[in-house]
Amino acid sequence: MSDLYLKFVNTPVGKTTASTLGLPSPVVLKRWQRSDQPFIEGDVLVGAANGARAIETLGSILGASPANVFHASGGERLTDSAKAGSKAKPLDLGGDIQKRFAALVFDASGIKDTTELRALYDFFHPVIRKLATNGRVLVIGQDPDTCRKPAHAAAQRALEGFARSVGKEIGKKGATSNLIWIAPNAEERIDSSVRFFLSPRSAYVDGQVVKIGKADTGNTATNPVAPLTGKIALVTGASRGIGESIARTLARDGATVIALDIPAAMTDLERVAGNINGKPLACDITEANAPKRIAEFVESLGNGLDLIVHNAGITRDKTLGNMPEDFWDMTIAVNLTAEELIDSELLKRGLIRENGRIVCVSSISGIAGNFGQTNYSTSKCGVIGYVEAMARSLKNGITINAVAPGFIETQMTAAMPITIREAGRRMNSLSQGGLPVDVAETIAWYCHPQSAGVSGNVVRVCGQSLIGK
Repeated sequence: MSDLYLKFVNTPVGKTTASTLGLPSPVVLKRWQRSDQPFIEGDVLVGAANGARAIETLGSILGASPANVFHASGGERLTDSAKAGSKAKPLDLGGDIQKRFAALVFDASGIKDTTELRALYDFFHPVIRKLATNGRVLVIGQDPDTCRKPAHAAAQRALEGFARSVGKEIGKKGATSNLIWIAPNAEERIDSSVRFFLSPRSAYVDGQVVKIGKADTGNTATNPVAPLTGKIALVTGASRGIGESIARTLARDGATVIALDIPAAMTDLERVAGNINGKPLACDITEANAPKRIAEFVESLGNGLDLIVHNAGITRDKTLGNMPEDFWDMTIAVNLTAEELIDSELLKRGLIRENGRIVCVSSISGIAGNFGQTNYSTSKCGVIGYVEAMARSLKNGITINAVAPGFIETQMTAAMPITIREAGRRMNSLSQGGLPVDVAETIAWYCHPQSAGVSGNVVRVCGQSLIGK
């Protein structure tokens, strides 16, 4: 369903009306348009606190883009900014800055105690108002769980509060702010994540924290236009909505997609699979023999799976006192238990290949809870627990992560009462709903061959919703 308010406030009359009445004025978000599009263009300013460990890698990543890269100069706390490489030109933060920046990138991994947090102010204060519409703020830090001293852990954890608050300040521009925490010696693993968070692919991902650890497998050379070339993907619930968008996005990036959904959706499923040269598979994942059927179908293709996206899900909403037992049982079975059983069967048979990716779809309801959704919230929070536990046990470079969508414009949200729908759209830093492709792009980043160090994460695709963590 189209967001008519978003369209209205982006007309001259609408802008004036919204300003006069003090109403939200959301910006139309720029999303990924073509496969060969650079991940970042325009002017980019990079900086680093002293002792930064990722600044050289950041300089290399940005240097490979067509962006005009500048590094902060001036100020004793930012001297390591000059390590951003030869392409980065110095920019005196004490001068009269006339540029509009597409991105502000700061390496805070060298901050060892809370007094050194002043480097954040020194870098961002002079330039934050120079961030362009649809701009990006990205902060790199060290995972606090790897910090031995309390002062070190406190300083690095403080970056989360900083990044989330910045996201709320710049959201009116359609701009986003995110944080990457890296483990020691994992700075070489940030390439795919930096490219994702600075690109239009992350248009509706805001105020999020991602942990990147050391991986079992090395970085793999990829086709930059189609990084999933040669990969086999299974997407459940693929006949429409978010699932269809996931299937299309993975296929766009080069994967061959097995599109799975219930037999009743076979017409739509065949349409989706046909449009992306994929393979349809009609299967009710709650049936006792479903994991075996799926495994046998994969075996019939001969190559195993590289990517599994557990997108299939249902809602059966009722307050707990009024909820029939089949509403509870079916929701848990589809949204949670089926994922566990399918993965178990595929892993037992060795059908998830080395450096494989498992992605589960949770929900912001699983993080914050929701009225009338005790069954749904239970299942989606269970997904998070499953991902976190599995990440500690998977071998052979296999990763597992989750996305947690917020308000996404689908047939389901279009059927909501208008007051609830409008509240869902506006109660986030970007003051609008997301699109199915926003969830799909986040999943494609998880599935990227160079995202090997990204495992056990839950990223909300919600425009930094005002509810939940």
